[in-house]
Amino acid sequence: MSFSSLGLDAKILRAVTEAGYTEPTPIQAAAIPPIIAGHDLIGIAQTGTGKTAAFTLPMLTKLAAAQAAAGPNRRTRVLILAPTRELVVQIEENIRAYAKHLPLTIATVFGGVGEQPQIRALRSATDIVVACPGRLLDLLGRRNGDFSGLQFLVLDEADRMLDMGFLPSIRQIVRQLPKQRQTLMFSATLSKEIESLTHEFQRAPKIVQIGRRANPAETVTQLVYEVPRHLKTSLLIHLLKEPNMDMVLIFSRMKHAADRLARQLEQAGIKTATLHSNRSQNQRLRALQDFKSGTVRVLVATDIAARGIDVDGISHVVNYDFPMHVEDYIHRIGRTGRANQIGDAISFVTNEDHGELRALERFIGRGIVRKKAEGFNYSQSAPPFNPADEERRHPRQQQRGQRPPRNDQRSQQNSQRPSSAPRPPQGGRPQFGSRPQSGRPQFSAGQRPPSEPASGNREGGNERHFPSSAPRSGRSRWRR
Repeated sequence: MSFSSLGLDAKILRAVTEAGYTEPTPIQAAAIPPIIAGHDLIGIAQTGTGKTAAFTLPMLTKLAAAQAAAGPNRRTRVLILAPTRELVVQIEENIRAYAKHLPLTIATVFGGVGEQPQIRALRSATDIVVACPGRLLDLLGRRNGDFSGLQFLVLDEADRMLDMGFLPSIRQIVRQLPKQRQTLMFSATLSKEIESLTHEFQRAPKIVQIGRRANPAETVTQLVYEVPRHLKTSLLIHLLKEPNMDMVLIFSRMKHAADRLARQLEQAGIKTATLHSNRSQNQRLRALQDFKSGTVRVLVATDIAARGIDVDGISHVVNYDFPMHVEDYIHRIGRTGRANQIGDAISFVTNEDHGELRALERFIGRGIVRKKAEGFNYSQSAPPFNPADEERRHPRQQQRGQRPPRNDQRSQQNSQRPSSAPRPPQGGRPQFGSRPQSGRPQFSAGQRPPSEPASGNREGGNERHFPSSAPRSGRSRWRR
């Protein structure tokens, strides 16, 4: 099948040919005809199979036809929502490539950059707007933009947007859009629970599903390296010595761990960049550009930023931290093996990760090959304990928002204080179950403190002493 058989506009076919594409992928061949016919659609396909072109090409064809019939339209006609800035930029680049021979205007809306150019683009009724829900809702709340003439709404990576908590923002945006529109939802994974929400946004949608639901791309070779936690960095550096690992994307679970790993790789002489939400937009764009151009060989990223990494030629994806959710694994390894190219996905698995690994293998219906690195010493001892790396020892606590033990000057002073030394008095009521610290002398077993006044109030404090002979009440006594 060729693109010309799908009913696309001649100018779009010319742009597709110039981009080097000769025949449509399965998701494109299945999705383009019903979209041109005017149906709402849910598209489910593996990552890297051309979903962006599957909804972009038919929309551009219909816009070109409407423009030829009625002339220029001074209202925004297409709104595409995506979860991350990187994905917004990637979609915009693809649209500009496919619409290069059409007189259409395109704008992006996302946070982390100045809003004035985005406000001007919305007020000037740009034909196509690609946006993150948060920034767009903020600008719409200040009466920027006119979507009364909207013809298409696209939710790209719909499952990720809902997982990231964008559903309330999406609902508020959809309320401001005309009901007579064509709504398209595309994703690599789309659970039945999320499908049940589509009736809010779509009308009798067609469902196009290519391959098994949430199945990894068949062109990706998956390998597992079982390794002690303290040897993961050493093993990674050992593997990166192989010449075929020339363009490597590494996933870390946490942002600070990604920065630390990048520093360690740089110290080993490996050119590395980082990509996560703590980086500014300019830093994130620069990291992607350096990775695409080959200036850096390795890119360390987190899941939150991974959805916009659409880079040709990634040879290896490394799960330095094994993902806790199957969907994250599918999207991670989908960054390689794109467009029927071959790629490798390597996962480091520690003793704590075996439960997640078994769950993944049950989900995909097969085991993943275990492998040992040749020439690597797995019996190396752990390095001396460094309190600054405590967060690495408790990644799941970090993900739940718990802080690692403090390593500041005060905690060091506390650790150096002898255990028998009295602590300074603390203001306020002591914690339940703790001995009140009042600066009074301590008594050994069998000794009784001097009698207290009936009120039990101590001078200079707010603690209360309950004699051992006092009757019990509903309130617990302080432990002695």
